[in-house]
Amino acid sequence: MDMILVPAVNMTPILPEIFLSVLAMALLLFNVFAPGGQKSYLAYFSFIGIVGAAVLVGAGWGSHVESFSGSVVLDNFATFFKMTFLVAAGLTVLISDKYMEREGCNHGELYPLILFTVVGMMLMASGTDLMTIFLGLEVMSVSLYVLAGFNRANKKSNEAGLKYFLLGAFSTGFLLYGMALIYGATGTTRLYKIAAIVGQMTLPSANIMLVAGMLLMMTGFAFKIAAAPFHMWTPDVYEGAPTPMTAFMSAGPKAAGFAALLRLFLVALPTLQVEWSQVLWVLAVLTMTVGNITALRQDNIKRVLAYSSIAHAGYALVGFAAGNGTGTAGILFYMLSYAFMNIGAFAIIILVAKKGETNGNVSDFAGLGFKRPLLAVVMTIFLFSLAGMPPTAGFIGKFYLFSGAIQKGYIWLAIIGVLNSAASVYYYLRVMVYMYMKEPTEEFDWVQVTPSIALALAIAVAGSLIPGIVPSYILQFAQAAVKLM
Repeated sequence: MDMILVPAVNMTPILPEIFLSVLAMALLLFNVFAPGGQKSYLAYFSFIGIVGAAVLVGAGWGSHVESFSGSVVLDNFATFFKMTFLVAAGLTVLISDKYMEREGCNHGELYPLILFTVVGMMLMASGTDLMTIFLGLEVMSVSLYVLAGFNRANKKSNEAGLKYFLLGAFSTGFLLYGMALIYGATGTTRLYKIAAIVGQMTLPSANIMLVAGMLLMMTGFAFKIAAAPFHMWTPDVYEGAPTPMTAFMSAGPKAAGFAALLRLFLVALPTLQVEWSQVLWVLAVLTMTVGNITALRQDNIKRVLAYSSIAHAGYALVGFAAGNGTGTAGILFYMLSYAFMNIGAFAIIILVAKKGETNGNVSDFAGLGFKRPLLAVVMTIFLFSLAGMPPTAGFIGKFYLFSGAIQKGYIWLAIIGVLNSAASVYYYLRVMVYMYMKEPTEEFDWVQVTPSIALALAIAVAGSLIPGIVPSYILQFAQAAVKLM
């Protein structure tokens, strides 16, 4: 009888993913068999598990380990993004419990779904094969569709889940077709092999199948990161989804989309950089401008931050269009900083909102600075960081993104970025005006800062200020992550 040889597989690159998957399945079982309707313990276990996963991820810094025949890699680039995903997930878990309990949708499946979403995002960051990246994308997306429509009793949440699913499936078709064309043009799905084959082509930009595949993949990921004109789903989904899930979607999946895009274009298609940089130049301008101009006319605070999120994707695309070390490191720095400041802003929205989110407009923040001064100060810090004001992390992030464009010679792109950033100050200041310069119409007596939300706000404030005051430490990590891609 012939013996079956089982190849040795190094599980180190996906150890955090395995840990989170096992934890998520264990939490599902706990939820089924545990007595009573209290779900808070699931949040605590999830947060502790996320901290444990962060320890595993951090232990991989400085490594370069490939596994599964080169489909997955553990390197500094993946490690940096995985830490960003865990930051977003940890903050989301901390701000979710009381909100979900208040809205009557604190079902036990919530936290395992968040963990499964993180697993998908991690696979996207580690993937060095088109199929691995696609697998991670689908694990992330399917979980997000459920999270967007998690509040089953709310019609807006149902609408958000359905819209996200339909448009997400539509964009996945573009992405998969693009990958198929890339495979047809090169005969492989391995990113490094694609780069080698394309590098040997006499004139790769004349290969219609290759260029079409590149453009289709760019279109598919543009949906995922909410880049204009593929942003149509964002405001309705962000407004309808439960607010903690909106916060999570605005930070984690956006970072995962950029992680996969950077891998694909900088590793597999650097030969076509002249072509894709031109497309990204236009996409960045369009995304920044559409996001900021539309945000100026919004009254609902979640829609303001939804269009703000579109604009921030445009800022990151500025660094991507540059395609150099400064711009790319700026993207990594900015995605981490954005997770802190944006989820922090949504945490304040959760505290100020009433049951059913009946007071979701900017005007409902009137007088918050008089009635709840500490919360107003914290919200101001997040808004300043989102606007890119010094000495916050948002300012340093934009500085490096625009510096990368200038170094590449894209002077006008950097100027348009700065002008857009200046325009965004208006709708951020509008919230501050209501908090400090309008008479309060409410006593805000329903606002309760639980220990978990207080911890989330403290972490978010530190993450929004410290990288702005002392940016060199995180920038060194970001530059090291980009250098060894």
